[in-house]
Amino acid sequence: MRSLRTLVVMHASLVPPESLQGHSEKEIEEWRTEYDVITTLRKSGHEVRCLGVLDSLTEMRSAIADWEPDIVFNLLEEFDGIGSYDQHVVAFLELMRQPYTGCNPRGLLLSRDKSLSKQLLQFHRIATPQFAVFRRGARVHVPKKLRFPLFVKSTSEDASLGIAQASVVEDAAHLKERIGFVHEQVKSDALVEEYIEGRELYVGVLGNERLTRLPVWEMVFGSMPDSLAGIATRKVKWDKRYQAKYGITTHAAQDLPPAVLTSLDRLSRRIYRALGMSGYARMDFRVTAQGQVYVLEANANPNLEAAEDFAESARASGMPYAQLLERLMDLGLKYRAQWRASYG
Repeated sequence: MRSLRTLVVMHASLVPPESLQGHSEKEIEEWRTEYDVITTLRKSGHEVRCLGVLDSLTEMRSAIADWEPDIVFNLLEEFDGIGSYDQHVVAFLELMRQPYTGCNPRGLLLSRDKSLSKQLLQFHRIATPQFAVFRRGARVHVPKKLRFPLFVKSTSEDASLGIAQASVVEDAAHLKERIGFVHEQVKSDALVEEYIEGRELYVGVLGNERLTRLPVWEMVFGSMPDSLAGIATRKVKWDKRYQAKYGITTHAAQDLPPAVLTSLDRLSRRIYRALGMSGYARMDFRVTAQGQVYVLEANANPNLEAAEDFAESARASGMPYAQLLERLMDLGLKYRAQWRASYG
């Protein structure tokens, strides 16, 4: 790929330093993704500028107007502290007729709203656990269609925010307690779904019109006690000491029956299209011992840290990290946004 003027946008607190020297591991973890992307793009010969965004788009507008980047590499996951507002930043880029990496605004909207995305998946007859949404301020009434154990999480937050062992409940009293926690502490509506026991699998997808499915990845819960549910809690996902204690790892899924692998491939593509996604995404599945596949959720713009699941999966497919980033840029340049469809 030719050298591109690349404006990398991220949260203002995550603009990384030029070097890792002198920084603690805890500090580095905060902006590791941003550092990996920026340093890799520069090593690949691209002209890179960084822009931290907090609660204003004025500087972004000026940077685009003055510098005229070929592409914006979008690493934003929120705007002004609100996770679902990242879609509006991408919509702003489209209003500016500015190519960008990652998912389009509509795909972000549909996938970020877990209750809406599950309704769409049900409409398309894609198997997903039975669920109900409990709005903040409304009386908690448990529908008879839901069978315990149940899993309680936020309808809008990602990165396992608000998810702990207490999120899996066995009775109505604990259900009401956990719904109250999501309402009061996470400050969002609560999504309650039937808990599916089984293997936790992740499937990465790249593309706009033509899609590429990456190798299936699996979270292995190691030696966690049987008394604990095998779920991707915040500790399981991000606490390295906790991961080391129980031998929790993620790696290429082994010994998947051909029928399950075929189903994962087909479902990943159907979900991607049903939710209007573009760029790249990761689908989360549970597969029971009987081979029944359930989709848990679709994640637009998953973590791009070089050592995280999405990049590792791409690497396993023969796509090194630098090549993955360039592929995402190429997809961004070729995405047929409405302004391109209307004006050529």
